[in-house]
Amino acid sequence: MSESPNHEEGINEQLACLVKEQLQLLGEDPEREGLLRTPDRVAGALQFLTRGYTQTVEEVIGTALFEEEHDSMVIVRDIEVYSLCEHHLLPFFGKAHIAYIPDDKIIGLSKLPRIVDVFARRLQVQERLTEEIAQAIEDVLQPQGVGVVVEAVHLCMMMRGVEKQNSKTITSAVRGLFRRDHRTREEFLRLAHAPDTL
Repeated sequence: MSESPNHEEGINEQLACLVKEQLQLLGEDPEREGLLRTPDRVAGALQFLTRGYTQTVEEVIGTALFEEEHDSMVIVRDIEVYSLCEHHLLPFFGKAHIAYIPDDKIIGLSKLPRIVDVFARRLQVQERLTEEIAQAIEDVLQPQGVGVVVEAVHLCMMMRGVEKQNSKTITSAVRGLFRRDHRTREEFLRLAHAPDTL
């Protein structure tokens, strides 16, 4: 799904023009030395920060699905999350904790953070991001259960509006055994929030 270099260049040029116009509307001089390259830099940054639109879960997983007779919980904690709030285009960032209980199929561990990035690198709200990660893992692995917790801070709450510096948003999505069996759900949440031991 990756775009051709010419297509990307055309988008970068259009974005750069829009950024230059924004700078003028804010009362800045886009021709002054410190801002001369800013439109190009912002355009490149936006392309990078929203590259999830050009990726699919299938592409990032590739061949990293394996048959394995394993039916105990697999959990990957503290996956770094960086995204842009779709309401203000300001960053939110934090960590995702993902667990699943296999049904004769496991995934390469490095692919779980890649799945997170497919959805985080889009304009997002944290609630939808959490659900999309859980649904993607369920669709790909068809496990006995999936649990996802995302903890994040939002610059739209810290830098503007209510200006609360210490607030954190926590969202969760559970499927299968994690929804039906409270002991499984509690084990996941306990492991997700356990103190670091490494």
